[in-house]
Amino acid sequence: MEKMIIVGTGCAGLTAAIYAARANFAPLVLEGHEPGGQLSTTTLVENFPGFKEGIDGPELIMNMKAQAERFGARFQYATVEAFEPATGHVRVKLDSQWVETQSLVVASGASARWLGLPREKELVGHGLTSCATCDGAFYRNVPVCVIGGGDSACEEASFLTRFASKVYLIHRRDGLRASKIMADRALANPKIEPIWHTELAEYLTDDSGEMRAVTLRNLKSGATRELEVKCVFVAIGHVPNTAPFKGQLDMDENGYLLQRNGTQTNIPGVFAAGDVADHVYRQAITAAGQGCAAALDAERYLSHLEPH
Repeated sequence: MEKMIIVGTGCAGLTAAIYAARANFAPLVLEGHEPGGQLSTTTLVENFPGFKEGIDGPELIMNMKAQAERFGARFQYATVEAFEPATGHVRVKLDSQWVETQSLVVASGASARWLGLPREKELVGHGLTSCATCDGAFYRNVPVCVIGGGDSACEEASFLTRFASKVYLIHRRDGLRASKIMADRALANPKIEPIWHTELAEYLTDDSGEMRAVTLRNLKSGATRELEVKCVFVAIGHVPNTAPFKGQLDMDENGYLLQRNGTQTNIPGVFAAGDVADHVYRQAITAAGQGCAAALDAERYLSHLEPH
């Protein structure tokens, strides 16, 4: 029987691990299919407090992991396949084996939806991203494009006009799915140019492997053309990594875990932190804050199980 299992090694999971380890719980931390979370694919992080020159995403993650290990956190490469509540504890199935724990922090994050084009993975951080707030400031006075037509695409496009010389908003339909106020704001901005009935067909890079341009395909005529952009911001949504918990933990219609009284879920002893529950802010620092809160909530829960 474990005291605490933490699912995920992004900012939320690792911060929870640091707090839980310092509280002497020796948490078991599970590294899933994407160890380090979305930060592990980010080049420079400039908006995490305490690093005036910025810090590489993977380096920040490695530092947090080492910090958690220093206090006694244990790490295991395992993916949660199933989850079951039981009386006084819960069980998770790891690589075909059930493990019991008194408390569980789910910080498994959310994965950005990508277009599924060739070389996509290697281009992330080199002119391809899913976060304008994270990476917009790196693309000052150059043209960029945003893929999508919902609220997040309009929000990203509007945000990017602070930096980019031009923002192309590329959408498969002839109108935006976004709420009227978001759509109107984006389309009224002189720096945003919508390109309708169009999909991105290919990423084009320069000799150093950075984004140079994209190939666009008109969905009505089938004609293709090249558009020069220095960065592609994909804003077609995120998928929370909550599949093993479906039917047990309360979720919204998009699969994000619902929190109550802080970070608690509907099952006692199970807590949610970071992008697995947060589809509004989705920042490293807010995920870290939620990881801290989840560890403290779990600590209080465990102290009530064993009164001193």
